[in-house]
Amino acid sequence: MAKGKGGETCSAAASFLQPRTIAAEQRRLKQKEVKKNLSVCNKLCYAIGGAPYQITGCAIGFFLQIYLLDVAQLHPSSASLILFIGRAWDAITDPSVGFLISRSKWTRFGRLLPWIICSSPFAVASYFLLWFVPDGNVSEIGKMLWYLVFYCLFQTLQTCFHVPYSALTMFISTDQKERDSATAYRMTVEVLGTVLGTAIQGQIVGGAEASCIHESDINTTISTFDVNTTQYNPNTSVSQLKSAYMTAAGVIGGVYILCTVILFAGVREREEPCTRKAQKSYSFWKGLKLVMSHGPYVKLIIGFLFTSLAFMLLEGNYALYCSYTLGFPNDFQNILLVIMLSATLTIPFWQWFLTRFGKKSAVYVGISSAVPFLILNVLVRSNLVVAYIVSFASGMSVAAAFLLPWSMLPDVIDDFKLKNPESVGHEAIFYSFYVFFTKFASGVSLGISTLSLDFAGYQTRGCAQPDAVHLTLKILVAPAPIFLIILGLIIFKLYPIDEEIRMKNKKALEDLRDNSQDTETDSNELCSIV
Repeated sequence: MAKGKGGETCSAAASFLQPRTIAAEQRRLKQKEVKKNLSVCNKLCYAIGGAPYQITGCAIGFFLQIYLLDVAQLHPSSASLILFIGRAWDAITDPSVGFLISRSKWTRFGRLLPWIICSSPFAVASYFLLWFVPDGNVSEIGKMLWYLVFYCLFQTLQTCFHVPYSALTMFISTDQKERDSATAYRMTVEVLGTVLGTAIQGQIVGGAEASCIHESDINTTISTFDVNTTQYNPNTSVSQLKSAYMTAAGVIGGVYILCTVILFAGVREREEPCTRKAQKSYSFWKGLKLVMSHGPYVKLIIGFLFTSLAFMLLEGNYALYCSYTLGFPNDFQNILLVIMLSATLTIPFWQWFLTRFGKKSAVYVGISSAVPFLILNVLVRSNLVVAYIVSFASGMSVAAAFLLPWSMLPDVIDDFKLKNPESVGHEAIFYSFYVFFTKFASGVSLGISTLSLDFAGYQTRGCAQPDAVHLTLKILVAPAPIFLIILGLIIFKLYPIDEEIRMKNKKALEDLRDNSQDTETDSNELCSIV
């Protein structure tokens, strides 16, 4: 009888626990699937958040140099200092912000989103003031300090936006395929952002015509500095050009805020269950040493440092090259627009290509495809049709350069997690140094370009430029980028994460997450039973 009662008790306990176990298992699998899968709306909202960085970056990359020289009328050496120091400032802000983010506490909105939201209004204000020309009585030193302060301030606030936004890729899903898909959405929107930035800045500024200075109108006894600061008279349309730059800055600032709101409304930042328990606190230098000692990461950032520098040299000088060397001063903004539209259209192709043939193959094919068109660009002169054809073809390579770095970086972080399972929470540091090297390449390219043009005898707002300037521009838009592309591709040959390793890492991480979730589920069930 006692045995029968005991059997009935065990049977009752089993029948009581079984439905709970099955329900818990189903709930766990459903939660796992939800965490992995992202809706199209989620991906679009996430992608739209990347547009402000590209819109402002495109406007600065294409137009800030010519703005400082021809509108603010700064001496080339002053403009060069502003551009180089502004980018060098990121040597402090990017790693520092990345470290601060990695030490930030999780809130109900996440750890990264609060940084994005809080920095946006101040970034827009500093961006607007960057395109403001101080009163004409301000000295050369005063104007240089004005632009240097607001350029550095904007770079700092932009870092507070872009580093956490980039690292957000690792927290919207744990699945590599979903992250790659979201990255493709993001890159498409970011290239559209460059189109939008080019369209807004180029069309608004291009609609305000400023008079150029003929060589015969310049007193040859006046120094270059004096020419730069006195070449315009009150009757020219320079004031209209100043207003155009301010209008463009206001429109871009409004788009910046709108994209930030959409990102916040449509994206949820997720944390892996084991992250908080496993995370250790590291000093800045300890975390930096861990990240920079990871071989695949170092090879990846060095390879893309060279290729980024190549495309940024082209970006920073193409407006001047089209205006003066090719002789299309009224068409350069449309040529730039064609490049970015081409890049937008070919992003889906490169996403398919890297899925079909692998990411390393996409790097070799995509980036090297720019070389023949860069050569053709300098061999054919003053042919507008050829310029548009070359621009469209070059946009395909620009698309690959946009997509591939951000698609490959999550693979490096996954590899780091497997090799350093006790070290978590370093995603922001990985992304911050990646952003830093991209900005560093941009600063170096702008500094080198401006100094080179200064040595060649560039004449601010001149209707024509000396032959040395034309030669310098040709070197900056073809031989120099080609050399840097070749160096970058050589480095990529050493990059160890191919498709086979990537799939092995994916399987190993999925197993670790499943084990962690199973352990947590079992613990929760035990607690509920007790």
